[in-house]
Amino acid sequence: MLSDPIADMLTRIRNATRTHKETVNIPASKFKEQLAKLLVQEGYVQSVERLRPEGEKFDVLRVTLKYGAKREQVIKHIERISRPGRRAYVSADNLPRVQRGLGLAVVSTSRGLLPDREARKQGVGGEVICVLW
Repeated sequence: MLSDPIADMLTRIRNATRTHKETVNIPASKFKEQLAKLLVQEGYVQSVERLRPEGEKFDVLRVTLKYGAKREQVIKHIERISRPGRRAYVSADNLPRVQRGLGLAVVSTSRGLLPDREARKQGVGGEVICVLW
């Protein structure tokens, strides 16, 4: 049993990009699907689809990874910030700037999952889920 399914998702993506896999399958949940769609929207992964493999009981998210022209990784670093044992909440004034604004911090707000730029623009804080660049 996993104690932190979000960390498992991020680890699967990290490991797949390091080995230059085309796709990675992740056990599905609504939160993980929102997170994956945010990564697509921000340009870090190519696509995400929810499907049920033949003979399986549960849905999976198939994330198609994205690479540069010379097969260089688009996601160079991905890290879980708020963990079940130590939650990380920030106000709108204290939202992190990742790599001086070139990276992405994913924030869970009262308005849903938002990139740090959008949360700053809307003036909302929340739980910092992960950072990546």
